[in-house]
Amino acid sequence: MTAIAQLLPFLNEAIWHGFAVFLRVAALASLLPAFGEQSVPARIKLVVAMAFTVAVAPAVATVQAPEDLGDLVLLSLTEILAGLALGIGIRLFVLALQTAGTIAAHSTSLSQVFGGAGVDPMPAMGYVLIVGGLALAVMTGLHVKAAEMIILSYEFLPIGRFTDGSVLSEWGVAQVGRAFTLAFTLAAPFVILSVLYNVALGAINKAMPQLMVAFVGAPVITAGGLFLLLMASPLILSVWLDAMDGFLQNPFGPTR
Repeated sequence: MTAIAQLLPFLNEAIWHGFAVFLRVAALASLLPAFGEQSVPARIKLVVAMAFTVAVAPAVATVQAPEDLGDLVLLSLTEILAGLALGIGIRLFVLALQTAGTIAAHSTSLSQVFGGAGVDPMPAMGYVLIVGGLALAVMTGLHVKAAEMIILSYEFLPIGRFTDGSVLSEWGVAQVGRAFTLAFTLAAPFVILSVLYNVALGAINKAMPQLMVAFVGAPVITAGGLFLLLMASPLILSVWLDAMDGFLQNPFGPTR
C-alpha cells in the first residue's frame, strides 16, 4: 500500500501531462494529410492521435495538473488552438495540390473527366496528384516529420499561453499566400501548354477560316495534357514534397 501511495502522484502527473499533449496532437492529427482525411474513420484517427501522443509526450516538458476549472479550460483552449493552427498550415499543402490539379485540368480541357467521383468534387487530374502526393509523403516518413514538428512547436507555442492575434493572423495569411503560389507554380507547365495551344489555334484559324479548328484541336490538347501529366508528375510531386518538408522542419520560419 505504501508503494501504491507513492506511485499515485506520479501517475496523476503523467495522466495530466499526456492529456495536455493529446489535446494539441489530436487537433493536428484531425487535419494531418493522409491520416486525417475524411475517408479515414474517426476511430482510426483517435488511434493515430494516441500513437502520436505516446511518441511526443516524453520529449515535452512536464505539465502540472491544473489547480481549478479555469486553468483546465485555458489549457484546453490554448492547446486545441495551437494544434488546429499547425494542422491547417499542413492541410494548405494538400489544398495547394488540389488547386494545382484543378488549374491544370481546366487549362487542358480535362476538367470534366471523371470529375466529382470522391468526397471533394474535383477533376480526375487533381485526384491523381493528391493520391500520388499523399502516398509519397507517407513513404518518406510523414509521421516522423509530423512528430518532430509537434515537439518543435512547443518552443514557439508554449503550453497554456495564447498566441498574439496579430502574429497568428500574419502567419496564417503568409501560409495561404504560399499555398496559392505553390499551386500556380505546380500548374505552370499546363498553363504554358494551354497558352501555346490557343495561340497556335488562333494562327491556324486565321490562315484557314473554313477549317473547324475546334474539332482538330480538342484531341490535341487532351492528348497533350495527359502526356504532360505523365511526364511532369514526378517533378511536380517532388517540388510539392520539398515545400511541405520545409514547413514541417520550420513551420514558423520565413515563407519561400
